[in-house]
Amino acid sequence: MLKKVTPTVKQVFDAFIPEYTRIPLEVFTKPFEVLVSTMLSARTRDEVTHKVCEEKLFKKAKTLEQMAKLSEAELEKLVYPVSFYRNKSKALKKLLQVIVNDYDGKVPQTREELTSLPGVGNKTASLVLSRAFGVPAIAVDTHVNQISNMLGWVNETDPDKVSDLLEKIIPKNQWIDVNKYFVSVGQKYRSKKQMKEFLESKGLLVMSSRT
Repeated sequence: MLKKVTPTVKQVFDAFIPEYTRIPLEVFTKPFEVLVSTMLSARTRDEVTHKVCEEKLFKKAKTLEQMAKLSEAELEKLVYPVSFYRNKSKALKKLLQVIVNDYDGKVPQTREELTSLPGVGNKTASLVLSRAFGVPAIAVDTHVNQISNMLGWVNETDPDKVSDLLEKIIPKNQWIDVNKYFVSVGQKYRSKKQMKEFLESKGLLVMSSRT
């Protein structure tokens, strides 16, 4: 009888850690910077988002309160050329106003409060919790999703369900590291073919064994 054999968490981390290079948005660690940069990064390469934030937006507004005072038109100029920059500027303005009015200008520190903010889903909340506050959380983006499926750890594409499944597989003290290692590897081996070859070279693809 054939039985699927999936790699252990240790095997995966041992293979991924030597491949790790710091991903661009990791340089932002202040709560409002993590929140804003993550929001702007949707459907935009991290390198573009990083450049926009570091060279323009965060230079102009060094605090959340300063950013909230900017007009939508000013935000548009500052966040260009991220994709959908007009829509993102409008959403960002609304988000900042809610935080200033309802949370005294401070980014909330719980998932419930974060996901109640306009435009903030579980992935963004997880990144804010883990990067800014050191709270164990698994942020599932396209890289984490694809690699987890290729490893055979999950058979699911819904990010929230993938996150729930990974939490049952990966020790809590390693949740914070999942996103940075998986994204780093995902950005290095961008195509599915390249990723498959990398995982095969490390002996990490799902195999079958006789029982």
